[in-house]
Amino acid sequence: MATQPDQRLRELTLLRRVRDRIDRDYAQPLDVEALARGVHLSAGHLSRLFRAAYGESPYSYLMTRRIERAMTLLRRGDMSVTEVCFAVGCSSLGTFSTRFSELVGMSPSTYRRLAARDGAGIPSCVAKQIMRPSRHQETLPADARLS
Repeated sequence: MATQPDQRLRELTLLRRVRDRIDRDYAQPLDVEALARGVHLSAGHLSRLFRAAYGESPYSYLMTRRIERAMTLLRRGDMSVTEVCFAVGCSSLGTFSTRFSELVGMSPSTYRRLAARDGAGIPSCVAKQIMRPSRHQETLPADARLS
């Protein structure tokens, strides 16, 4: 019979596997049911464990990774918002734009335009750090996020 610490360690190992899969396969069609099947858990149990360990649901974590990658692609400026939407694994431009706006505080097209104007001369590694999407930014005014 497994002890409580052994069970917790097993759960954390499974959760890390799920998080790694999201990080690696963010552009693929992923849903909580598929992620849960991959670690032999129910979708509800996976969601509860994931939220307890990481502070957000697996879906929110996936969308944050997708938006983070979208921000990088939009800063490059060589793809349309629609192309970026599909490149990061979103199947609905409306959902992508809504989620992007929630996390970043502005629409993807506005972000693309401002990043092109304000991001000139900033190394991509620095831009990635200062422009990373965060739920904590939701309360900041939009102009404070890019400055």
